[in-house]
Amino acid sequence: MPDPAVPPTPPVPLAALLAREDLALRQIAGPDAAGVTVHWAHTSEMADPYPYLLGGELLLTAGVHIPDPAGTGTYFDDYVSRIVAAGGAALGFGLAPVHDTVPRALVEACEAHGLPLLEVPPRTTFSGVARAVWQLMAQARTAELRRVTEAQQSLAAAASRPDPVPSVLRRLAQRLGGRAVLYGPEGARVAAAGREQPPEVERALAELAGAVTRRSSATATDTAGDVRLAAYALGTGRGFVLGVAAPPRDQGDHTIASVAAVLLTLLTGEQRGGTGAARSAALVRLLLGATPEEVAPLLGAGRLVVVHGRPEQGTPDAVAASALGAALGSSLVDLDDDVVRVLLPTDTVPAAYPGWTLGVSAPAEPAALPGADAQAARALARARATRVPLVRHGERTGLADLLPAGEAEAYARALLAPLTPALTETLRAWLSLHGSWDRTAVALSVHRNTVRQRIARCAALLDADLDDPDVRMELWFALGRRP
Repeated sequence: MPDPAVPPTPPVPLAALLAREDLALRQIAGPDAAGVTVHWAHTSEMADPYPYLLGGELLLTAGVHIPDPAGTGTYFDDYVSRIVAAGGAALGFGLAPVHDTVPRALVEACEAHGLPLLEVPPRTTFSGVARAVWQLMAQARTAELRRVTEAQQSLAAAASRPDPVPSVLRRLAQRLGGRAVLYGPEGARVAAAGREQPPEVERALAELAGAVTRRSSATATDTAGDVRLAAYALGTGRGFVLGVAAPPRDQGDHTIASVAAVLLTLLTGEQRGGTGAARSAALVRLLLGATPEEVAPLLGAGRLVVVHGRPEQGTPDAVAASALGAALGSSLVDLDDDVVRVLLPTDTVPAAYPGWTLGVSAPAEPAALPGADAQAARALARARATRVPLVRHGERTGLADLLPAGEAEAYARALLAPLTPALTETLRAWLSLHGSWDRTAVALSVHRNTVRQRIARCAALLDADLDDPDVRMELWFALGRRP
């Protein structure tokens, strides 16, 4: 059985439910409730609830499903073993109106399988138990959000101090109750704060930070004994890594450490040099009539890569856009509706970033950046349609390069002339996704019937059989060469 799905709300300690005097629940079998947590409450009178459990439930039953006579054969043993196999956290048995007492065989089965068994008194309704679970979850969630918010404010205040990097590390270590270390590009420890860890833990944290640098990963986690380790790359290609060693606590710890990583990225990155002035000078010159080729040297850029990014959930704001740019290693960021666009030098290789879907263009000269922007947009659409975190626009020499560019463009223009821009883009997406109606609809943000209608219209205007692979190849060639 896979690990139970974890909801976005914190789990509820079973002991907290037992402590509610208004519920009057009583544990009569199974392990100590102190180490048991509940993710939700579920009521079922099924003889085999296994197919309907996600894991982590407090399963509530009045025993309607128990056959008569009760307690004969292996019924209770089979029943409890299936709940445990499904990942159930505990079983609540309601007294009255079906049973006056909890069947002894059920108590023995729960004891044997290690499943906490609660006696629910007649005056306590199952809906009341479920409401108590959600109330405790809401309280825990509110407390967690308050802790994360206070930590964010505290870290931001630390970043404004005269010694911002050591201050952020100290505040992070205090908030997580552990150790925070900043590693330099060569893996050397630049600064550290918090309680020193045993030598084996310090070595494991340094090795994890080195692994993040070598793999160009954004984050990595590990454990050393009872200590949880995490490493966060401070921007792509810079080599700085934040390492954290702390005891496992709450889900909000990762959010707090991520905020610290963003602040340290800004503090250790190019923003502390003359990059801001260079960006301003480039903008002024563009507004006064300079060309992209003329202002590119101010940004230290020759050829550039365009990255389009969208968060997996919600829409980005200015803070999220800046954080993405910092993580990718660039301050050249543009928030355009629901897409964040980032310009990167070609020596910076963008990697997948947690929580975002990215499309990456081929390297381009400043004059060709509009075309690279279109490449990144198509790569992002393909990444979203195929549900992968990152797609790069591929450029390689092939058979199409054997034809003169001018002749290829003229042929493509003539072949695709009957199509409108909307039909052309639909055909391009549909061919790139191997004729998948659903994935094309996702990529274009339209209904699948709209895709079918447009492709049918393309076939009619082109007078072509789009099921023929030769026709598809010819059209794909033309789409790639159309100016």
